[in-house]
Amino acid sequence: MDEPVLLTGAGGRVGQAILRGIGDDYEWRLLDREPLPAAKVPNRVTDADQYVADITNADAVREAMDGAGAVIHLAGDPRKTAPWESVLRNNIDGTQVVMRAAVDAGVEKFAFASSNHAVGGYETEERTPDLYRPEDGYRLDGTELPRPGNLYGVSKAAGESLGRFYHDEVGMSVVCVRIGNLTKDHPPREYERGQAMWLSHRDCAHLFDRCLQADYGYEIVYGISNNDRRYYSIERARDVLGYDPADNSGDYTFEGEPKEEAGDAAEGTEPDDPNFPTDPDTPTDGA
Repeated sequence: MDEPVLLTGAGGRVGQAILRGIGDDYEWRLLDREPLPAAKVPNRVTDADQYVADITNADAVREAMDGAGAVIHLAGDPRKTAPWESVLRNNIDGTQVVMRAAVDAGVEKFAFASSNHAVGGYETEERTPDLYRPEDGYRLDGTELPRPGNLYGVSKAAGESLGRFYHDEVGMSVVCVRIGNLTKDHPPREYERGQAMWLSHRDCAHLFDRCLQADYGYEIVYGISNNDRRYYSIERARDVLGYDPADNSGDYTFEGEPKEEAGDAAEGTEPDDPNFPTDPDTPTDGA
């Protein structure tokens, strides 16, 4: 892709995982509501390509969008306990502003960070905890209707619907990635649900790279690693995007330590962090 990629919410955990993995591969525009420290910015990104703005500020978003060929939209209130006033403003109105600006700018591809919480209601008492275990065959594949588990999930389902609308209305390619539980170096410790929906940093970067490279119309895919424990199918991401995840929470003990055989096989396979001298983020449970 020759045109710049606008990354909203660039300072967050998902944005940083993406930039550490593919930060040297694209020309970036970084937008965040707070100025980014130098440790969070790839070397090739100039001050002129960094935008400090709220995504509900349509003029500022249009300025950052001008000339972009693709968008990865991550910005919003990430709290699963966020109140309605916040998800309405930051996650629904904000997403509408960014998508509308992308349409007006002629952006070709739009990757929207949806969430596992858009379908959290499928995790019923009858299905859990067996749902999180390798021997259970239940799968969500992206064709099911949203079933939000909280208001944050409602806002992500709304973002998916906005993407559907703009794809049908103007033909913009839109992929909605229902992100699982992103942690660095190891899956969530002693947490079955988190291990079933683990997304490693390198798989996260690879997945969004495929969102920028592949050809698609409108898609909903699940953003998790190739876990033995999983109730989300990654087949659509494989088939449509060419996603080929490298990591598996099954290669770790329940306590989050690498199994001996997994450690031997994976030795030396972690990519370097080409742009960042330090890791400014402490991994947290983002599910």
